[in-house]
This record gives sequence, C-alpha cells and structure tokens, in this order.
Amino acid sequence: MAYQITFYLSRIIGRKFFFLSGKPLGKIKDLLVDFHPEKPKVIAVKAKVDNEIRLLDFSYFDVRRAVSQYIIYCREMVDYKIPQKSNTLYLGENLMDKQILDINGRKLVRVNDIRLVRIESGVYAVAVDVGFEGLLRRIGFAKPIKSFISPLKLSIPARYILFDDVEAVDFSTSGITLSKPFSKLNTLHPSDLADVIEELDKKSQTAIFESLDEEKAADVLEELEPEAQVRLIESLPVGKAADVLEKMPADEAADLLEELEDEKAEELINEMDKESSEDVRELLEYEEDDVGSIMTTDFIHFRPDETVGETINELRKMKPESDTIYYLYVVDKDNKLVATVSLRDLVIAQPETRLSEIMNKKIFKVYDDDKLDSLAEMISKYNLLAIPVVNKDNIMEGVVIIDDIVEDLMDKGKTNK
Repeated sequence: MAYQITFYLSRIIGRKFFFLSGKPLGKIKDLLVDFHPEKPKVIAVKAKVDNEIRLLDFSYFDVRRAVSQYIIYCREMVDYKIPQKSNTLYLGENLMDKQILDINGRKLVRVNDIRLVRIESGVYAVAVDVGFEGLLRRIGFAKPIKSFISPLKLSIPARYILFDDVEAVDFSTSGITLSKPFSKLNTLHPSDLADVIEELDKKSQTAIFESLDEEKAADVLEELEPEAQVRLIESLPVGKAADVLEKMPADEAADLLEELEDEKAEELINEMDKESSEDVRELLEYEEDDVGSIMTTDFIHFRPDETVGETINELRKMKPESDTIYYLYVVDKDNKLVATVSLRDLVIAQPETRLSEIMNKKIFKVYDDDKLDSLAEMISKYNLLAIPVVNKDNIMEGVVIIDDIVEDLMDKGKTNK
C-alpha cells in the first residue's frame, strides 16, 4: 500500500529519535542528502548520541506522523560513511538560511525552510520554502498566527521553489564540493547571471565564475560592472583568464585590461593567442577620446563579386550576434571600404545577384583617430545603428555600434557629475 507524508526540516531538527520500542536514542542534528537522483534523497542522519556526534545510515530510519507532530524511529544505529566522490550536502548546514538561485525567477532568495516527502522508496527534499510562512514556522509562530487570522479569511504568504528550479550558490562555509556544481546556471541569460553574481560575496562570485566555460564566462564578464570584472579576472589562473579574454570582443577585452595594473595586463596579453593579442594591443594604442578606442574589430565584410546566395550561406555558418549585422560591409582585395549592404536589400534580392549590384556606395564613415564627440551628432543626424571605422588609407579597421556610443556618453555623464 502506497503511503506519503510531507514534513519540514525545521520540524525535525533538534527532535529526539527512538527505537521502535519507544526508547529514546538521541537527537537529530541534520539530514544528509544525495543530489544524484532526480530529487535530493535523504541518505544519512547527523545525530547526537550519548554526547557524541554520529552520521547514521537513514535506510534504518522511518518518519511517522502522530496527531500534530512527527515521530522518527530507528531500527538500528548503523554508521554511514560518505563516499569520496559524492553529490551530497547537509540540508540544515548548507541550505538553511543560505542564498540560493531561483532559476525561473532569475534571482537570489533566502531559504527559510525545506519541505520533504516520505514515500515508499525513501525520503526526498522536494522544495525550499522562501516565504514568510517558512520563517514563522522556524520560530514556532506559524500555527498561532494562522489560527488567529483564519477567522478573518486571511492567509500567510507562502512561496515554494521546487529543487528542479534551484541552484545552491552559497557554499562559503560548507567545505564541500558537488560533482556537478552550478550546472543550472548555464541556463540563465548572461545578463541575469551577471546580476546574480554581483549580489554575492566575493568568495561565492569567484566560485561561480570559475565554474563557467570560457564562452559563458566571457558573455557574463561583458555584463558586469568594471569593478566586478577586474576582481573576477584577477581571481582566475592566468591561462583561464586569457582564454576568457580571447572569447570577448576585442574592444571589451581592451577596456577591461585598461583597468588592470600594467604588469598584470601585459601578462594576460602575452598569454592570449597571437590574433587576439594583436587586436587588443592595437586598440590599447588609441587615446581615450579617439573613435578607435571604442570600436569593435569584429565586423562582417564581403567582396563585391560574391553573390547574395553565397553571402546568406556564409552568414548562416557564422551565426553572428544581432548587433554585428546591422549592416554588411563590402571591401576590395586590399580591405578598403567601398560600400555597404543592408539586410533588407540582401533578403529581397535573388540568390544569384552579386553584391556589386545591390550595394550602396554612399557611406557614412569615421576615421579611427577622429574624436568621439563627432560620433553622437552623426548617429543622431543620419539615424545610424553602426558606423564603419577606417584609417587614413580607407582600410576598414572596425565598427562602432550605437550601444557603445550611448555607453560612452553615459560614462562621461557620470564622470562629469
């Protein structure tokens, strides 16, 4: 016969457990769960027995409900040894009162209690309670307040998050390592993940950031405030820090490196691959108020004799970011800028049409050593989303995106206040 009991961690921590005969054996201090199954399964009990702390095998325990309380029985006290490589943690020590990440809500919340369920196959942690009711339950006020407000047809706000939607992020004092830490964080948008990281303490920030692959870390780093960028990039081993910088747009990497001490910046540049380091060095040579200082060297260009079909196929392979294809740029064999092509003209043209037939030779462009003040006026006057940047020989060096211009203006506004 199937049976099920739901209960809360706060209701059993500190309670006595008994032999089936009713003889008290000790007090429960915490529950150890294994995160390997779909739901965290309770596998051991940390208990105080005869003034000694022991870890006991939970398979010999049972939780039963009697009237309005829970009784925990133990058939036999068998010590449990945690495997060397395990996916385990203590619910009370590692989660209660700690920060966790609500994956769906994309924000940090505090754990007030943990809901468990006993079924035939064992006891599982099914949800964390982050609501006000969980807090009241912890201090023993939930039932009295519920009884008081029930005639008024009021209720205490309750909020639960299923463990499927939870990522534990606060292990600063746990001394544990999960075999797959922070795996759910990769489902978040870099901007949301950056917001989460900025709310954490320095140790947790570093732990999460180090767990990300280089691609994700680079995307997140772009979204962080400069102070957090510097702190995190300096926390990484030089090799991994260089790998992350290589995945960032060269202009973003250059901006970050400018915030570092010269010696540290040089060390990282030397560790980067040749192509990336050359792009970054070139950008770092510009004066702070030069157009070249905020341009991105990641731009898409084609030759005039390429067809629309070839261009579209190449774009499909490249899978470029949306802000890099505001316009396509046409350059000659010497990489000199000759024209632009809009996405609209590209989409409506026949596949066999050559770019030379649909390109626009009237180009709004700036030189890499022009001053930044000239950009805002040009963007506003001609309603541009991006502007190509060339050198004095008309060789294309990069592109300035409108987002970067706005960001630069905002930074100047903050500085001038």
